Amino acid sequence: MHPAFSVIFLTTLIGVGQGLFLALFTVQAYALFGVLPPVDATTFYAHGSLVALAFLGAGLVASFFHLGRPERAWRSASQWRTSWLAREVIALPAFGVLLAAYGLAHLTGMKPTLALLPSGQPVDATVALGTIATLLAFALFVCTGMVYACLRFLREWASPLTVLNYILLGGASGFTLASAFAASQQPQLVPFLAGWALALTLAAFVGHAAALERNRRLRPVSTLQSAIGIKHPVIAQKSRGFTGGSFNTREFFHARPRAFVRTVKWLAIAGVFVVPALLLAAALSTASALLLAAAFAVQYLGLIAERWFFFAQANHPQNVYYQALA
Repeated sequence: MHPAFSVIFLTTLIGVGQGLFLALFTVQAYALFGVLPPVDATTFYAHGSLVALAFLGAGLVASFFHLGRPERAWRSASQWRTSWLAREVIALPAFGVLLAAYGLAHLTGMKPTLALLPSGQPVDATVALGTIATLLAFALFVCTGMVYACLRFLREWASPLTVLNYILLGGASGFTLASAFAASQQPQLVPFLAGWALALTLAAFVGHAAALERNRRLRPVSTLQSAIGIKHPVIAQKSRGFTGGSFNTREFFHARPRAFVRTVKWLAIAGVFVVPALLLAAALSTASALLLAAAFAVQYLGLIAERWFFFAQANHPQNVYYQALA
């Protein structure tokens, strides 16, 4: 398939925003049960939510560049009963609204107590908002992944690993950003968040490697013989039948040489997993904001390469026919 950078930025940016929020709420949940010390709600939860919202907003803006008629974007939610894309369109703003409410509650201090734990620790409204937003964050991950996993004719995508990797990669990048954010706001949280980021990065590597191995074993279902209905054992295509390009040749194939695609694959592995893991491991003992910022920057650039490869590796069945230029 042809990788569209608008979709690449959409999926990676909102993934970072979702992962960052999950990191913030994980810290709050641990602090609620006394596992972590309390942190300053305004500087960490409120400002962190603002950063997460900025990533969500940037992803939403990027998505508009993929629309032929942006003014009709609202209609994309109308088919929510059957379309994962429509469900994603609904889940994204719903999560954004809950995230904004969560951050605003921490910023203003408007946090009425809803219940008390047996320890006497109050459970305020931000916990309820955060719990609902967490459910919406995972729902958004599932919707985004299923947009591609539901396409059975694109066999490289049609796997539960697609959804799993969207969750793990978004979580890893979000927790890496959270650890860099904590280094400047709440340094005592760096070992906790960097440890989570490292664990999620390694888990994402396992998921990514499993997807690569699965896709390596795939064999084409369609052949030139089945494409044109001729059973002769030797068929060689010499031309597409026209000299110019078309929608099919532009949108369903990346038109890059195999060597380029392989290079992007290895750059993604190094950028998303290897280098960030080394930087996170080093930052566990030093709590260096510079190392953590570098880890996130490298990981996000690697995510762009990973997402490009994700789209490029999907081999549309029509490419059996449109494989020869001349």
